[in-house]
Amino acid sequence: MKDFETIAGISTPLVSGAISIVRMSGKDSIKIADKFFMTKKGKKPSSFTPRMLTLGEFKTDAFSEQCLLVVFSAPNSFTGEDMVEIQCHGGVMIAKGILSTLLRGGAKMASAGEFSKRAFLNGKMSLSNAEGMMDMINATSEAEIRAGYSLLKGELSKKAEEAQQKLVDILSDIEVSLDYPEEDIEYTTKEKTKSALLQIQADLEKQLASRGAGKLIKEGVKVAILGKPNVGKSSLLNALLKDEKAIVTSVAGTTRDIVEGEIAINGLKFILFDTAGIRDTHDEVEKIGVEKAKSLILSADIILLVKEDESESDPGLSELLKGKKVITVLNKADKTNNYSSGENIIRLSAKENKNLEKLTEKLYEVATEGQLFGDNVILTSERHYNALLRAHESIKNALSQIDNYSIDVITIDLNLAYQAFGEITGNTSSEEIVNAIFSKFCLGK
Repeated sequence: MKDFETIAGISTPLVSGAISIVRMSGKDSIKIADKFFMTKKGKKPSSFTPRMLTLGEFKTDAFSEQCLLVVFSAPNSFTGEDMVEIQCHGGVMIAKGILSTLLRGGAKMASAGEFSKRAFLNGKMSLSNAEGMMDMINATSEAEIRAGYSLLKGELSKKAEEAQQKLVDILSDIEVSLDYPEEDIEYTTKEKTKSALLQIQADLEKQLASRGAGKLIKEGVKVAILGKPNVGKSSLLNALLKDEKAIVTSVAGTTRDIVEGEIAINGLKFILFDTAGIRDTHDEVEKIGVEKAKSLILSADIILLVKEDESESDPGLSELLKGKKVITVLNKADKTNNYSSGENIIRLSAKENKNLEKLTEKLYEVATEGQLFGDNVILTSERHYNALLRAHESIKNALSQIDNYSIDVITIDLNLAYQAFGEITGNTSSEEIVNAIFSKFCLGK
């Protein structure tokens, strides 16, 4: 374990609330706490049973606070160092006063993410564990929480470590074969090496294939609601959101700009965009809205094409929708009382809130088609994806050379692959990458 200065920070938001938490980490954290905290019986933190909250009084120069304190002894703490956490009343000035006192007592102000960075540097978590924790904190959907928890548990890091170990075994076998040829022992063969590399490649391809699902989880599924004026696009948006987000009138062309809202379906975030009705118009403002609606088609993952009648057609719009995932929504089904639906056709009534569950089921089905969801490791980070992509390229290069050259030629590519995996596990990752990751954390984390 590395020996760092003792740091302190406030781990909870600086707002009035029930409690605030101030934490310290480092070899002097318990000694510093002894200076300011004492129980009614005169006991100090250095005598406390680790991991047990103890009630006492914390004295600052300006005030005293009755609060709880818990001691964590190294290495059984979040950072791997001695730690102290103080749970005080949730006033902003109380937490600030306690922190100032700890700093005066010898602690250093923690920088953003420094507690988590120490946990990484002390071997308590991998880089991907840390990023998973941050993903969970910043999650805006259940799917993001699940993907973040998978990282936090170390699922991706474990796979990367296993690949690194396989590469170490391959490289060591090659090295021994080259260094001791006179021993006449075949430590490895091209076929054995190729078989091991093909297995690593197959695992990588499975992980890389999850990037599509990862982007949906991280960014949400973009759904553009399109159609002619007055077919009920805004009513549909409001019905899905269960909120009067968009203005609904009987006047054609009411919606002139993009109106946006979010819903969750099976934990996955869907971002809905209500658009101006697509038609030829001489109104300059409406014309801009129509152009925005058309441009949104390019970035949308799914199009909800709203019609009143299945026979409606618009050759110009059909051309724009080529290659897109389209669900046709036949609105105002309450007029005919016909709610039968086809493969990608949903009949519903936004006004009466009828058959909307069929649409949400279809949205989820179309969004997740062919994607690797469930308990698989899902790549939600562009950094992880790029690292694995480089590892895959290096393994691919090694396989392309192994039959035509001496086996030692591939060691350069194998080392590059090892380095790429290391950007996920933290083994061999550069200080620049480590600093960039932890700088995104909040103070006190």
